[in-house]
Amino acid sequence: MNAITRLATAVSLASLFPLSALAADSKGTVEVVHWWTSGGEAAAVKVLRELVEKDGYTWKDSAVAGGAGSAAMTVLKTRVVSGNPPGAAQIKGPDLQEWGALDLLAPLDDVAKANNWDGLLSKTVSNTMKYDGHYVAVPVNIHRVNWLWINPEVFKKAGIAKAPTTLEELYAAGDKLKAAGFVPLAHGGQPWQDSTVFEGLVLGIMGAEGYHKAFVENDEATLTSPQMTEVFTALKKLSTYMDDNRAGRDWNLATAELIDGKAGMQIMGDWAKSEWTAAGKVAGKDYQCVPMPGTAGSYTYNIDSMAMFKLKKEGDIAAQHALARIALEPEFQYVFNENKGSIPVRSDLDMSKFDSCAQASMKDFQEADKNGKLEPSMAHSMATNLAVQGAIFDVVTNFMSEKNADPSKAGAQIYAAIKSAQ
Repeated sequence: MNAITRLATAVSLASLFPLSALAADSKGTVEVVHWWTSGGEAAAVKVLRELVEKDGYTWKDSAVAGGAGSAAMTVLKTRVVSGNPPGAAQIKGPDLQEWGALDLLAPLDDVAKANNWDGLLSKTVSNTMKYDGHYVAVPVNIHRVNWLWINPEVFKKAGIAKAPTTLEELYAAGDKLKAAGFVPLAHGGQPWQDSTVFEGLVLGIMGAEGYHKAFVENDEATLTSPQMTEVFTALKKLSTYMDDNRAGRDWNLATAELIDGKAGMQIMGDWAKSEWTAAGKVAGKDYQCVPMPGTAGSYTYNIDSMAMFKLKKEGDIAAQHALARIALEPEFQYVFNENKGSIPVRSDLDMSKFDSCAQASMKDFQEADKNGKLEPSMAHSMATNLAVQGAIFDVVTNFMSEKNADPSKAGAQIYAAIKSAQ
């Protein structure tokens, strides 16, 4: 049973139960389900809330922490099955197509046309926001996933002269950091974090074309190739540079180790920068951002977006439209992305207002888009649906936790898991 069929079956069950009694909302309310809950993320979403409320609408916050969004999606599906969908929800990538296929999402074409979304957004972004040619979600930012974050003071103490650009240099840095008593690679032992490292290795070793074949096309020959064995061999080696007590650690706690000078590096998307910003640190001085070794010139992206569900009250629909409009206005795009660590989705903003990491990210995004090396993140729900993603997560995390796991068998295990999930 594929993901659409499973969700459709769940939604159809709602007809067997009476509609949940809804609390009387104020006129013009938009309830938002999201998972922006870390310090930097909470500061970022507060900006959107304040701008919506400034326009006279009520924001009802339904934040769900944990799991890179999987916990929030569980809550969302439960809400929909009960006949009580929120006004807006943080939904990304292929999952927008699945919700759209169930005829649950409200079109935003009028808002998009009035505010020239097609002219402001790259085709990569705008196409991701559409179902059957119609806008059903508004993008708020673009995250680069294939970043390596470095504490330069820790590097200096460990005798490391420059940021690694190859895997061999990454290993050498890891050895020096370990010898100097630091955690070489800050990491949280959660499936999505494990797969963030994994997909970075796929991009670095197999290139953008191999990455696309593996995670977008789910090509058997690519997934079971000798290069995939090389990826898993590298993943096993990288895990030796991670803290043995990492199981269950949230990403922002791993970032805190880096900020506090206990660790030297972290492989993580640029939402990690929101924690540095919240701590009052300066890009290029207190921390460095470089492409994951081996991935320079390529760019894995994660686009946060808010999808709107079909509602009946005119005031609540107006609140939805206000949220969609505000999310792409310059005032919000500047402040939100400065807090979130990401870059704007609009192509016409002044990037000199952003720090050096954001400026590098925008430059690399545009170049990768032009050169065919812009790829959707598998680990962050942009390349495939949650069922296939979950299957990959299971294989990767089991591999990392199994001391004697065989890299030569892992690719075939991923392919089998994907087939069973489709």
